[in-house]
Amino acid sequence: MATRRLAGLGSARIPRGGPQPGSEARELTLVEHLEELRRALIVSLIAWGLATGLAFAFNQQLIGVMERPLHLALLHTHSPFGQRVVVTSPIAGLAIPFEVAGVAGAILALPVIVWQVWNFVRPGLQQAERRLAFPFVFGTLFFFAVGALFAYFVLPIGLAFLATFLGSNAVYLPDLGAYLGFLALVVLVFGVTFELPVALCLLGAIGIISSQQLRHWRKPAIFIIVLAALVVTPGADPFTPTFLSVALIVLYEGSILFIRHALHR
Repeated sequence: MATRRLAGLGSARIPRGGPQPGSEARELTLVEHLEELRRALIVSLIAWGLATGLAFAFNQQLIGVMERPLHLALLHTHSPFGQRVVVTSPIAGLAIPFEVAGVAGAILALPVIVWQVWNFVRPGLQQAERRLAFPFVFGTLFFFAVGALFAYFVLPIGLAFLATFLGSNAVYLPDLGAYLGFLALVVLVFGVTFELPVALCLLGAIGIISSQQLRHWRKPAIFIIVLAALVVTPGADPFTPTFLSVALIVLYEGSILFIRHALHR
């Protein structure tokens, strides 16, 4: 079979002890690349399945943790039902635990999934690209987690504003399914936007931008950050976009310092 190099992922197999006289390092064929991809997918799916099963065993505790921001907001509503939420769909009682377990399983299995992806793409990377890949992947996961936690802890403030805006003119009865969807959206928005320093530092590492340029762009960058925070946050309260704007401005300034002192650009 003719040897084919898969774009960006080709790798050479060298016998132990180095290349043998008269032999050449053999590149992986397309079929072998597909076999490696299949193995990585199978391992990732097994890890996700096991993690999902573990998460399902603790689904009540997980749902309780996810409900906490809503419970804190309900303390301000003086609802006759206390901190209880409602379920309006006939299948929600069964669907919600499976959905929560699936998402939690994906998060728990993420280290295994990332490792499988890394093993698949590593042979096709140059040495300089490998040095950038690890901190980039680690930084991506770290800042997404920081953004998700930040959203979790500031969400009760925005929820309390929304729940009490009508005052005593309405009884606030939040639907559990709708709330969990809203929570997931807020966490996703914060997690993705907190990747700002990763993107800036990566551009600085490859020489596209410098700390001096970022300082020069500070005023328009702050304007864009505030405008983007108003657009991407799903809630209608003024607190959530304000918290997001302040956090992103701090991350922008931190990126300037990192690029200047760590990358010397």
